[in-house]
Amino acid sequence: MREQGAAVFTAGLTKHYGEVRAVNGIDLVIAPGEVVALLGPNGAGKSTTVDMLIGLTKPDAGEVRVFGREPRKAVEEGAIGAMLQNGTLLDDATVAETVGMIASLHRKPMPVAEAMRRAGVEDLKDRRCTKLSGGQKQRVRFAVALVANPDLLVLDEPTAAMDVGTRREFWGSMREFTDAGRTVLFATHYLDEAEEFADRVVLMREGRIVADGSVAKVREMASGRTISAVLAHVSTDELSLLPGVLTATRRADRIQLACADSDSALRALLKYPDVHDIEISAAGLEEAFLTLTAKENA
Repeated sequence: MREQGAAVFTAGLTKHYGEVRAVNGIDLVIAPGEVVALLGPNGAGKSTTVDMLIGLTKPDAGEVRVFGREPRKAVEEGAIGAMLQNGTLLDDATVAETVGMIASLHRKPMPVAEAMRRAGVEDLKDRRCTKLSGGQKQRVRFAVALVANPDLLVLDEPTAAMDVGTRREFWGSMREFTDAGRTVLFATHYLDEAEEFADRVVLMREGRIVADGSVAKVREMASGRTISAVLAHVSTDELSLLPGVLTATRRADRIQLACADSDSALRALLKYPDVHDIEISAAGLEEAFLTLTAKENA
């Protein structure tokens, strides 16, 4: 898809901070109705990309359009709703006052009561923002993003500080939003969320896109494997240094090795005389993430 008809279109998008190339020539097209997860290690350029998409930061070079418009114009017209992890809430305002104030800035807002219902904060409507927990503040930020009734919802680490139950409720609300054909772009560190809720995954490393496609496609690109085995009395630090191993974790006596080269890793692992109950499985999204964003692939 070209720019015409795209929800998000970027070409050669670039942003430098001194010698640091935060975003280094990104080409990205998102179709209306897609749910896209933006993944990458710290410093990959995710937040800078999000900032340029919603008009908070101007690119040094390249082009960005949201539904054919400049980002700031799209924001002014209510086409973009954004939920930023560190978005500021007014301490002395109540939740209802906060959401209502944002609603008053838009031409065709969602009813305030509906936005609070979808975000799960109706019971907090009379509470001042300074009295909210971290997870509650995230849900209020979600209500603030929803009340614009946007065509594109941009979320930066949306479930940070939420407990497991609240995360489940949040994604239930998101399904309600996306079932209406809205477009969502979310950056997250929770790979299980990307695997379960995204139609498409975009992996970034050092300011560039290194993988773009469905979860299944990204797994295929990684072509990695996971080795699981029972092996006591060997540290994960030692195991992580084995040939072909990206990361090593342990739960009781069972180890799990995420591998870029499972054949080399297995040969090295078999040198331990007490290793047994070995299992090898195809890479999940987490293993694909580790493989595709590893420094040695740069």
